[in-house]
Amino acid sequence: MQATILHADLDSFYASVEQRDRPELRGRAMAVGGGVILAASYEARSRGVRTAMPIRAARERCPGLITVDPRMEAYSEASRRVFEIFGDTTPLVEPISIDEAFLDVGGLGRLVGSPELIASRLRERVAVDVGLAISVGVARTKFLAKVASRVCKPDGLLVVEPDGELEFLHPLPVERLWGVGPVTADKLAEKGITTVGEVAASGEGPLVAILGRGSGRHIHALAHNRDPRPVVSGKRRASIGSQRALGRRSRTFPDLEAILLELVDRVSRRLRNGHRVGRTVTLRFRFGDFTRDTRSRTLGEATGSTAAFLDASHGLLVARRDEIARRRLTLLGLTIANLSPADAVQQSLPFDHRSSAELDRALDAVRDRYGSSSIGRATLLGREGGLRVPLLPDPVGRGT
Repeated sequence: MQATILHADLDSFYASVEQRDRPELRGRAMAVGGGVILAASYEARSRGVRTAMPIRAARERCPGLITVDPRMEAYSEASRRVFEIFGDTTPLVEPISIDEAFLDVGGLGRLVGSPELIASRLRERVAVDVGLAISVGVARTKFLAKVASRVCKPDGLLVVEPDGELEFLHPLPVERLWGVGPVTADKLAEKGITTVGEVAASGEGPLVAILGRGSGRHIHALAHNRDPRPVVSGKRRASIGSQRALGRRSRTFPDLEAILLELVDRVSRRLRNGHRVGRTVTLRFRFGDFTRDTRSRTLGEATGSTAAFLDASHGLLVARRDEIARRRLTLLGLTIANLSPADAVQQSLPFDHRSSAELDRALDAVRDRYGSSSIGRATLLGREGGLRVPLLPDPVGRGT
């Protein structure tokens, strides 16, 4: 059986987009984030900066670290362009996240060439057309392809041929196995198991005794590269969301309401553009002590209405008002889940949101034609990250 599964993973995605768009950041130790690191350049990683690390700790490890606020629209656009290249490469694409996917290129050999050649051309197109580096692992299974892409980072290509799978896999540390985090690794280390090869040699029974039936059987199978899952294309996302890092400065409650309004506008528009509706609204909170919390509400029926989502999410925010006043909020996120195709939902009478839906369609049409910042709510005028009113040119050419 040939190695025909690709795992393509953009390198330090958010940070790479910032370095692409801002030449002064190239080659510099920089990171994207507010209260915590969302992504770090490889220059920063080499000095100990890691994702999810508090900004303060990152600056202690890397004096002179440059930090920039996230630009989610730029990252979404870059992701869209990369996934178009994936789709041009093969129809069998399984998205994993905004910056990675599995691709099955089996059957393309006679038309295009070997999996290695296909992967090489894909990497070249992403570099030339999108301006980003992408690492690709090629293997017979999804698990091993993902391991290969991580091993060859940054900006690498690694093919693991079937006759060399275990020779490649077994010397690697146990943390390379899906599902093995620090706690599991410590349990295994207590028994003298630190490499994938030692996991494979331990046998399923002893692993079950150490980790439990599910985890023990799972990592034993992966240690022998037993992963029968195919690449599944056409999967639609189970949820859609957006978030805003708030940084260290305190925010008034009206500020948070304005930020929530931006999030609702953005997410509901993306939902409608995908011809989908949703029922469950979830707010995600992160506080200054790095604790996290969520609150959800499920609507009576699926909808794509901005007004309905705003009403539900605002109620969730108001319910946490006292707690937010006591604790510094560093991130606010919104997710809409329980998604369905818009044309598969039977509407009920009366049509309470008909006028709201017409407004949503009108706003979407303006933004599609003139850009997302071309029209907005007066509530957001003058706020950080909010709508800005462009100055019209002076009619007599004097300027302003």
